[in-house]
Amino acid sequence: MKILPQSTIYKKHQSFDGIRHQRFLPNILERIRALQGNVLSLNLNDYRKDVIGRACRDILSDSEVTDNHPAFSLHSNVVEEISRISDKDLPRYIFYRYRYEMYPQLFELDEFPPCLQIEPTSACNYRCVFCYQIDKEFTKKSNGHIGIMSLETFKRLIDQAEGHCEAVTLASRGEPFLNPYIKEMLRYVSGKFLALKMNTNASLLDEEKCHAILESGVKTLVFSADAASEPTYGQLRVRGRLERVLERIKMFSDIRARHYPSSPIITRVSGVKVDATPNIEEMEKFWGELVDQVAFVNYNPWESTYERPINQITAPCSELWLRMFVWWDGTVNPCENDYRSSLAVGNCSKLNLSQLWRSEPYEFLREQHLSKKRSACSPCRQCPVV
Repeated sequence: MKILPQSTIYKKHQSFDGIRHQRFLPNILERIRALQGNVLSLNLNDYRKDVIGRACRDILSDSEVTDNHPAFSLHSNVVEEISRISDKDLPRYIFYRYRYEMYPQLFELDEFPPCLQIEPTSACNYRCVFCYQIDKEFTKKSNGHIGIMSLETFKRLIDQAEGHCEAVTLASRGEPFLNPYIKEMLRYVSGKFLALKMNTNASLLDEEKCHAILESGVKTLVFSADAASEPTYGQLRVRGRLERVLERIKMFSDIRARHYPSSPIITRVSGVKVDATPNIEEMEKFWGELVDQVAFVNYNPWESTYERPINQITAPCSELWLRMFVWWDGTVNPCENDYRSSLAVGNCSKLNLSQLWRSEPYEFLREQHLSKKRSACSPCRQCPVV
């Protein structure tokens, strides 16, 4: 199957190719104005008050936002998230979201990553044509990349993240529902994070898992689908069947409507924009009644990181200030494109997450990027992400 050629630069913080919302989005600016007026009276430390104040000023400013003059603004997906957040939790959310969007653009750091991405397992039941899973060096068991996170490791990570991070994503290189402890993991994480997210291909959902998701406080559930018909679905998502996935997503939608009608969860069908995928209108027509959002993300050739030629990109990679990945065995990696862990900075069994975030290997990698020396780092020198 032909895949669209990659763009020269892949802007990770602008990866949506398009997103459609299935409900009316309210004007939330009055809530932001009220928050701005109350910042100084919040029971928070000065650092958090300052960040929230900066965020409110940017949102309410009339200044034009450009790449050369970045400012915090509210994208439609963020507006929908805020619409489901209480006024009590709004300061926490704005603090998180400003750090998530702006720190990678401003190259700012504090003691914890804005986003923690935890991999329940690196195994997957699919072999999507644009995914790491088609790399035989990755999936070969003797190479040690494939495994399942223990419940003990997961709990240790959650205990360290609680109170320091709101954006926790349960997914990375594999399908989370292949982990036999996933329901216990969801119970343990319940109510601890304002931006808990989960990605799944939906093929392994059953009624118990649907209830576990809805009871856990997952805020955004992404169904990776990519297509609205066969044979396209099966060609892109090899080993998958659209009929089965449609049935599972309908089941989730029905359980949500019957048992959790006031759940604030946002459901999204997402696709990778390759040449074989339908346009967003077709996707919305097929999936729109079952989910809250339908979206495409731009294609980034994840499946061939190590085989690509060295490029001429010198701009720093935003991921180094945004996200920390923790693989199933506790390995901490700064980048998902480096799915074979060439850049691993340590293991959470030996150092805590804050120590790893500001560790010497992490800081050295950031300095290389800031000094326009990413060509000295592999696979950074082959990667288009900025």
